[in-house]
Amino acid sequence: MAEFTFYTVAMSRGQISRWALHEAAADYDQVVFDWATRPDDYIKINPMNKVPALVHHHGDHDHVVTEAAAINHYLAETHPDKGLLPDPHEKAAYFRWLFFAAGPIEQALLAKALDWKVPEERTATAGFGTLERALSAMEGWLSDNDFAAGNRFTMADTYVGSQFVWGMRFGSIPETPAFKSYVERVTQRPAYAEANAIDQRLIEEAAG
Repeated sequence: MAEFTFYTVAMSRGQISRWALHEAAADYDQVVFDWATRPDDYIKINPMNKVPALVHHHGDHDHVVTEAAAINHYLAETHPDKGLLPDPHEKAAYFRWLFFAAGPIEQALLAKALDWKVPEERTATAGFGTLERALSAMEGWLSDNDFAAGNRFTMADTYVGSQFVWGMRFGSIPETPAFKSYVERVTQRPAYAEANAIDQRLIEEAAG
């Protein structure tokens, strides 16, 4: 048995964590399904019944991790030799932008996709404010820094980078110079290419 079991769907947020698995060079098996054939017992692994989920077979017991940002950081923690964790002086930016991408950016993009309208006077109530404000904050950082934690790639970039790869591909994030340069940097990673090739093959197979 591999050390990890990875549960995913071809076209899903599972792609974010597959990239992390390959950055960590993790020993993993995968369970791939589609929403129509989701295993009945999967809800025991993730009560939200969504993907991705990661099971870490650790000694005589298993650890379950859900939520892509949590999975990715967990993989960095369990593979410290890969240099994906932040140094002490990088921690503030690492956690700031990892959770900013998983929180305000994700919420703002979802609101746009579902055409949710937040009244101007209620933007302070919405956790993301506005998409424009959230992207402006991220753009300011990436205009002065190459990566999420500063000047080197860390595991935070697998999550932040995925948001921008997807957002720019589908037109929900503008292709500003800072965003384009960032996406070009992170997608040059061999682990990104490896993981993306697997997911593209799964997407093609699912499409028939």
